Amino acid sequence: MLLLAGSATALATGLGAVPVFMLGERSRVLRPALWGFAGGTMGVASVVGLLLPALDDGSFAEVAGGVALGVTFMLATRRFLDTHDVHVGGMDGRRARPTVLVFSVLFVHSVPEGLAIGTAYASETAGLGLYVILAIALQNVPEGTSTAIPMDAAGFGRAQQFWAAVLTSAPQPVAAVVAFLAVEQVESLLPISFGFAAGAMLALVALELVPQALADGRWRGALLGAAAGAALMLLLAALLGV
Repeated sequence: MLLLAGSATALATGLGAVPVFMLGERSRVLRPALWGFAGGTMGVASVVGLLLPALDDGSFAEVAGGVALGVTFMLATRRFLDTHDVHVGGMDGRRARPTVLVFSVLFVHSVPEGLAIGTAYASETAGLGLYVILAIALQNVPEGTSTAIPMDAAGFGRAQQFWAAVLTSAPQPVAAVVAFLAVEQVESLLPISFGFAAGAMLALVALELVPQALADGRWRGALLGAAAGAALMLLLAALLGV
């Protein structure tokens, strides 16, 4: 049952890709706003969905250490892509970097989310497991949108965008089962793993998404997109009581 629930949250991520490829040619005109939207959703998710819960459960040193590791992971991955001839679909080199980085960071980010699902499912608090599963499933939808945006810009097809979005959440069901079976050990690692994911996401927003949003000089669209993405995530957090 837990494995099925974790798989459902992963599939919810794919739904976020649908609005992007449904835009068709209009996505080119809206690209600064779409990049801004991705930055807004991921920026708020990293703070509200990861950093604040991590600080509630762990010490500042644990969370800060996790953040530092996440930023280091992001910088190392970015450096690797700059110095190696990486091909993604029809893209290579620097043009492939945004797609690979967004996918990598969201893939890593889904691990602590899966751990949270399994830990909540093992809790004796009535309804907590279902609550966390629904919360993460809903939050996964805009994350799927963030995955599809750079892929659409790189010319990937609809099916590729959808399944790539789903794959970013593939670790969730596995991590959920691991956490359920070893809940006490996993609980102690949650602040560090949440901090790691937050650090990687914030570095991604600052180093990739913001420059991409402002690349065409249409900063108004980028700001509107960022505001919309941030507002959506804050609304979800308020509705879900995060």
